[in-house]
Amino acid sequence: MIEPMARFGLHGSLVAQRGQRDALLAHMLQAARLMQDATGCELYLVSTSEIDDDVIWITEVWRSEDDHDASLLLSGVPELIGRARPLIAGMGESQRLKVRGG
Repeated sequence: MIEPMARFGLHGSLVAQRGQRDALLAHMLQAARLMQDATGCELYLVSTSEIDDDVIWITEVWRSEDDHDASLLLSGVPELIGRARPLIAGMGESQRLKVRGG
């Protein structure tokens, strides 16, 4: 039997305050740039919804959940979260994933 890929994943959406999607999107794209060199980050994908102008989707794949947790403390990340938080009206759908391959 082939061992499945042992990776931690997250897939979820953020709902921007009305009219603030592009501002929130800019912050999330900055987060993606910060994650490029984060230990264990294999994918940090930022997308916008085609059916809801206020929704941004984030898809992440990490070597481990510990790597993900450590990324939240990287230089610039807590400040970025603080700047983005007022632009968020709420959390949309969210899933924790066991990444199996791809």
